[in-house]
Amino acid sequence: MTTSLQTAESRLLTPAGLNLASLDQALGALLGPGVDFGDLYFQHARRESWTVEDGIVKDGAHSIEQGVGVRAISGEKTGFAYSDEIDARALLDASNSARAIAKGTVVATDAIARDRPLVRGGGRALYAAFDPIDALGNEEKVEALRRLDRLLRAADPRVKQVTVSLSGGVDTVMVARSDGLVAGDVRPLVRLNVQVIVEHNGRREQGYAGGGGRYGYAELLGGERPEHLAREALRQALVNLDAADAPAGVMPVVLGNGWPGVLLHEAVGHGLEGDFNRKGTSTYAGRIGQRVASPGVTIVDDGTLEGRRGSLNIDDEGTPTHCTTLIEDGVLVGYMQDSLNARLMGMSPTGNGRRESFAHLVMPRMTNTYMLAGPHDPEEMIRSVKRGLYAVNFGGGQVDITSGKYVFSATEAYMIEDGRVTHPVKGAMLIGNGPETMQKVRMIGNDLALDEGVGVCGKDGQSVPVGVGQPSLLIDGITVGGTKA
Repeated sequence: MTTSLQTAESRLLTPAGLNLASLDQALGALLGPGVDFGDLYFQHARRESWTVEDGIVKDGAHSIEQGVGVRAISGEKTGFAYSDEIDARALLDASNSARAIAKGTVVATDAIARDRPLVRGGGRALYAAFDPIDALGNEEKVEALRRLDRLLRAADPRVKQVTVSLSGGVDTVMVARSDGLVAGDVRPLVRLNVQVIVEHNGRREQGYAGGGGRYGYAELLGGERPEHLAREALRQALVNLDAADAPAGVMPVVLGNGWPGVLLHEAVGHGLEGDFNRKGTSTYAGRIGQRVASPGVTIVDDGTLEGRRGSLNIDDEGTPTHCTTLIEDGVLVGYMQDSLNARLMGMSPTGNGRRESFAHLVMPRMTNTYMLAGPHDPEEMIRSVKRGLYAVNFGGGQVDITSGKYVFSATEAYMIEDGRVTHPVKGAMLIGNGPETMQKVRMIGNDLALDEGVGVCGKDGQSVPVGVGQPSLLIDGITVGGTKA
């Protein structure tokens, strides 16, 4: 059986006439007095996307990209260079450039001998090492999208526009580090998106649903999942047709399970990444061991979940991913770390070093971040609320890492009145402070769910796939920005 590392070597090194000895030579050019650590990151990315709008193929794209990024670290300073060509000369040039940047001096182009040989490392297998693109013909992919278009139009006469898209691809990566480790990974990823616009009496509303993960098109498009996602998008759109304007004010909010964990991701997760805490810019900096959330709140970042969108066998530094507990029973116990920030903070890497591509620097990033389940029935939460908001789905949001302040828009929400969910509302915005919100959690549901597999996280201009999740939550006193007082 071919391992991910063997596949990576054959796909990345062999066509360029490179081998482990070539990587040793490049690392020799990278290292020297004053350089604490260095690594080489090779990547081959193959991707495709298809979009069908109103039954017509509007877009079909296919791309292949490859290259190598070279990093030299000296203290807190990082020298970085990359090349979109993979060959011996480009590798040595990038290595010398990265070292020159890290040291601030011009260095010789001759490599030095290394006394630590490269050793191939093993790894787990959270997903199959294969390319999903060729497993299904183009005609079959397009027909799967058209079938969903027909289903939605037949389901309700108020459907006016349907946009269905499918994307897939595989990243093949290989890391060679100055401490001697060589690791590789083959990362498939597929995703299906459905957007529906409905119209009634001159009013238009939309709904969205999507899903995906690190598997193939057969798993994504097989069974009833595509139809489930299509009907979910239609359901959301029809709910919004009947929605009244959301009220404004401070009130209790019940958050639904699953995707609403995106609020957790933004309002809490980013503040627990190592770089912000090392630099003292996070509201959580220097607070290990302190209570930062209500009792019962336990939040983890877990990159080891099989087939999940945010999961990785190794991070982009070759470190195996972990299940890292960040907040335990309301107490801050850890941060997410890459190797640089971990070393500078006297901590261990947690497998959270991630980068968008070979042309980008590594940063500590989330994988699958979620809150663990609690003891309460979601219906118990609803019954306990005299007047409040039930937020089931979220759209976009933003957070200030330093202050912890966030703003989030709810794309599906309902009023709670006298312990019952009543009518849907639109235009609800949740406004608050992440640490303060976590201190206001009053009930934690027994219905933990992860999202369907659509999360994309942005940080410093880089985007990476992630997962989110949570059980239902009852939170006291969140400011709701609405369209009526």
